[in-house]
Amino acid sequence: MKSNLARAAFVATALAIGPMVLAGCTEATLTDVSAKATKALPPELVQSMRAKGMSKNAPIMARIFKEESKLEIWKQKDNGRYDLAASYEICKWSGRLGPKFTEGDRQAPEGFYTVRPHQMNPNSSYHLAFNIGFPNAYDRAHGRTGQHLMVHGACSSAGCYSMTDEQIEQIYAFGRDAFKGGQTEFQIQAFPFRMTAANMARYKNDPNYEFWTMLKEGYDHFEITRTPPKVDVCGKRYVFNRMPEAGKSFQASAACPATTQPSSLEAAYRSYQKTYEAAFATALAGQHGKTSPSPSIAGVKEAALVADWSRRRARGEKVTREPPTLASPHVLAAEQQAVPQATVAQSAPQALPATTASIPTPQPAAQSNGPQAEAAAVAAGQETQPESTGLRKRLLGMFGG
Repeated sequence: MKSNLARAAFVATALAIGPMVLAGCTEATLTDVSAKATKALPPELVQSMRAKGMSKNAPIMARIFKEESKLEIWKQKDNGRYDLAASYEICKWSGRLGPKFTEGDRQAPEGFYTVRPHQMNPNSSYHLAFNIGFPNAYDRAHGRTGQHLMVHGACSSAGCYSMTDEQIEQIYAFGRDAFKGGQTEFQIQAFPFRMTAANMARYKNDPNYEFWTMLKEGYDHFEITRTPPKVDVCGKRYVFNRMPEAGKSFQASAACPATTQPSSLEAAYRSYQKTYEAAFATALAGQHGKTSPSPSIAGVKEAALVADWSRRRARGEKVTREPPTLASPHVLAAEQQAVPQATVAQSAPQALPATTASIPTPQPAAQSNGPQAEAAAVAAGQETQPESTGLRKRLLGMFGG
């Protein structure tokens, strides 16, 4: 009982005043912070949740889809499975499809991230915010850099996922209420698009396809189980709902140990994949005239080009209006003007779109990372979802041995 009271006191402190102790007030008064950070969810939304078998303080999970510009909040029902509680149109996000590689590359992250109470910032300069936890263990294993990547309000993105103030008040409230109910962390799954057979077929030749195929396994596990997957990293890869053999553990950069998985989950996943593969083959065969892929980042080299562009722009140098790409690598405006357009077109790799235009929806912001004003207020989460007895029991209980 005492431990529960202590945990509740810690969560309340972290959500209400923790960041202000570290950073002090910025653009908001203490009264403003209290009002926006403690605002209740709308009664009609609470009523909708109750009709689905969700309590106000039940655990949550978030899913982000860049191409569709959607952020979804999923909430646990009385039966232990999750259902969609609310869906929001992302106001702005930065960069292109594909993961974040390096500080300054303008990319909003993709992958599986964890939010804990200390990452919630009621005193954000961008109305309300929480740090998504980049870089996680997978990112660090690949040497990826960046910090202070947020979901926040103010509809102004600089490497983050930006919502309207009204939206972030509700999203923040979902997290706050779940923490008050005893959830110690919630998962964010950030995807380039909904990982359907049709979409995967559209991006079959994208340089990020292998990375996205790895993310899809976690996406599929949630589609099958309707519970957030247990996420670990080993062999520099994400692994989902796996248990290491006795005495072994997952190490992000080391080879994966021998693992087990509930047999019922394995059988369900095989069946799911069989259906998916048939749909994927059909989608590949019928791609003519379908929606074209959106622009995506072409990897580490292109990320480094954009990061250099960002640094030069911050120093006040006259850089190109749009960030560079491998197809058009010019960083300085003078360089771009000096190169004939025919030469640029001839040098463009065939596998990449010969354009420097940003994704038309949503419009990216000019810089690459979250506001420096957030730096002292929130600390990025550094670990993937840990191994726990509770998770083991939940998996075994749901799917059998």
